[in-house]
Amino acid sequence: MASGISAKHGLLTTKCSVFRSLQRKILPHAICIQRPTEVKCLRASTNSTIESQHNEKYCIDIVRSRDYDGFVSSLLLPEDARRSSLALRAFNVELAQVKDSVSQKTIGLMRMQFWKTTVEEIYRDDPPVQPVSAELWRAVKKHYLTKRWMLRIISEREKDMEDRAYRNLQELEAYSDNTQSSLLYLLLESLGVKDVHADHAASHIGKAQGIVMCLRATPYNSSRRKVYLPMDICMLHRASQEDFIRGSREQNVRDVVYDIASQAHVHLEHARSFSKNIPASAFPAFLQTVVLEDYLQRVRRVDFDVFHPSLQKRNPLIPIQLYIRSWKKTY
Repeated sequence: MASGISAKHGLLTTKCSVFRSLQRKILPHAICIQRPTEVKCLRASTNSTIESQHNEKYCIDIVRSRDYDGFVSSLLLPEDARRSSLALRAFNVELAQVKDSVSQKTIGLMRMQFWKTTVEEIYRDDPPVQPVSAELWRAVKKHYLTKRWMLRIISEREKDMEDRAYRNLQELEAYSDNTQSSLLYLLLESLGVKDVHADHAASHIGKAQGIVMCLRATPYNSSRRKVYLPMDICMLHRASQEDFIRGSREQNVRDVVYDIASQAHVHLEHARSFSKNIPASAFPAFLQTVVLEDYLQRVRRVDFDVFHPSLQKRNPLIPIQLYIRSWKKTY
């Protein structure tokens, strides 16, 4: 009997102990008062992380779909600069697609003004709630990127809303320098490179890239009855805009393409002449030369027929070629 009472007493003691333990957890002591704040902080931190991941994914997706070559090139950058590179390329894509996505020039100019305001707000640490803006702000804070290059890209894209052919090759080069070269300057900054020779190489690579992009887009633009190729070269070879709109493969059209492609090649060679004086850390920013060189070789193989079907297909070996060039640390 005594042993039974003792057992019950022990069970009762255990239950009381558990109850008191639960009571300490439930009653609003000082430690419990802080818990809602802790929960809120945890939630805020979680939400911030989720939002950051969403912003990063948005930039990855838009670059992969609209600038695949730039996307692959960004993946081969050092990890410290990779996310910033994708943010910069997403920013460039957003600006580049304005011209084709609006039906009225006024709307396009309004969108350009939005990005001008956005850049100013980014440098005031008050970026708008927009994925690319948020990622761009992060890149600016991390690498101290120069505002002037961003505004220069926007201003040049804004002037390009005029939707007319370039008057001469120099005008196309100036446009390329202000857009593509400015993007390369920002990529160099994200890699921590400040070197005058690297800047000179970036200027020539940017010009080559702008020229090649103009050539690559010719079939697409012609299908929309638009021609942006330099008028002075077209006039030199007596090639009319109608020739390009019809998709002509006559020799005079090929001669126009040859002259323009040759200038891109000259810029590439000039950029490579600086390679011995450029720090190796700058080379990843110039991986895009692989894509430019590939297009120039392919257009030469089809005798500068810019409308040849093979030029409209993506070279599946480009990722491998980019990796090899990255491994060799050359451009």
